[in-house]
Amino acid sequence: MTTALITGSTAGIGAAFARRLAAQGHNLVLVARDTERLAEQATELHDRHGIEAEVLAADLSTEEGIASVETRLGDRTHPVDLLVNNAGFGNKGRYLEVSMADELTMIKVHIEAVLRLTSAATESMRSRGRGGVVNVASVAAFVPRGTYGASKAWVVQFTQGAAKDLAGSGVRLMALCPGFVRTEFHQRAGMGTDNIPGWLWLDADKLVAAALADLARGKTVSIPDPRYKALMGVVKLTPRALLGGVSSRTGRKYGPQ
Repeated sequence: MTTALITGSTAGIGAAFARRLAAQGHNLVLVARDTERLAEQATELHDRHGIEAEVLAADLSTEEGIASVETRLGDRTHPVDLLVNNAGFGNKGRYLEVSMADELTMIKVHIEAVLRLTSAATESMRSRGRGGVVNVASVAAFVPRGTYGASKAWVVQFTQGAAKDLAGSGVRLMALCPGFVRTEFHQRAGMGTDNIPGWLWLDADKLVAAALADLARGKTVSIPDPRYKALMGVVKLTPRALLGGVSSRTGRKYGPQ
């Protein structure tokens, strides 16, 4: 049986990955900050699917938290075959309305943690000649919209570059770029969602199924829904100067309230 390590596993997209992979027979290493929720999740997945579910409480906004997950990923006696870097969050407010401390925490979680955990995982995977990494980004990566979008753009560019450098090694890397997904993400950030049209919402379980299929096909970037693929096609054809204005207006309409 293979083992998958998922960060931010107790809610939203991370929880959907855990459900899907457990149902497919993968053992899991579940990573999140809440020890109690981790224990409940591990018990449920073990009882339902008969897999082994290890828990690792870690806060990826801290040096200690990142280092503890790096250590687990580097354990050659209990190797991790699939890493899902899902942990992340949003800040409510425009640029200069969000504190510098919160901006730097976002960079720590979205960029430093992703870089370090991907590196720890792929070094071990390359030596075995197999493995995979899914770095959860966002369609926000493709539009100029604050630190969140910028950090997710970094995730996409980093993942594509690393995938190219590791081509032929047996290790696959993919950036997953969802749109609006019904999770705890907006609630935790204090963001209102009543103004977001219903057709923009995605189902986390369907999203994960499509993402894993894209990973199996060798894609390095996954936008796992026809609606968002069409929207991103329009984005690619829109001049950057115009796109910046549209993104700002859209952010005020559909963003934090």
